[in-house]
Amino acid sequence: MIILDILTDAIFGAIAAIGFGAISDPPLRAFPSIAILGGIGHAIRFCLMHYLGADIATASLCASFSIGMGSLFLGKRIYCPMTVLYIPALLPMIPGMFAYKIVFSLIMFMQNMKVPELQEKYLIDLFTNSIVTCSVIFMLAIGATIPLFLFVNKAFSMTRHKKDSISQG
Repeated sequence: MIILDILTDAIFGAIAAIGFGAISDPPLRAFPSIAILGGIGHAIRFCLMHYLGADIATASLCASFSIGMGSLFLGKRIYCPMTVLYIPALLPMIPGMFAYKIVFSLIMFMQNMKVPELQEKYLIDLFTNSIVTCSVIFMLAIGATIPLFLFVNKAFSMTRHKKDSISQG
């Protein structure tokens, strides 16, 4: 049953990544790589959170690092920049429910101006969800860009063909 849960999460992550990729209009050769990266990244985060007890920010950091490394490898193979591959793969991991709860808490805070107990509750919810949302988005960005700094030469030369020694002379 665990394998089925992980595969289901990976498939839905891949489908969402393909959908986000379609919005940004990458080359057709990039779609399989985007699906692979989105599925693997989402499955890694799912496993870390559900089976190893990691928090969402740490799990997102690990998953986005794997997406960044995978985009470095796959981008070199299909001659496609890393950002074309990892941005659509990362978007399904944006914590939408926490962002929704930020807006909901803000609205409820404003509607309960005359009830200090409820205001306090919604203000705490507002700050809690804001911190979670911002930290996850920050970790996604950091994890995906670490490979750019670790492999500077590879990251910026991945869309270039190797020059022949004859043409250099």
